[in-house]
Amino acid sequence: MAIESLPTFTKPARQRWESIPADIRQRLLSNVWCGQCRHETTITNFSGAIKGGDLLLVGKCAECHGDVARVIEGS
Repeated sequence: MAIESLPTFTKPARQRWESIPADIRQRLLSNVWCGQCRHETTITNFSGAIKGGDLLLVGKCAECHGDVARVIEGS
């Protein structure tokens, strides 16, 4: 298993991310669409920022290492 760096988040993004229960966070990370693989994958080496009131996670596909993103809508 590869060692990955800790995610980089803006302060508001970190607060939003940490407000989500740990089991839900894990489910969100493992349910990301990869346009290259054309199926669900896990996001790795991701960073987070708030964009338009939503939490945006940007990282790499665990399988092909292509770019993927996950939007978590704001409340």
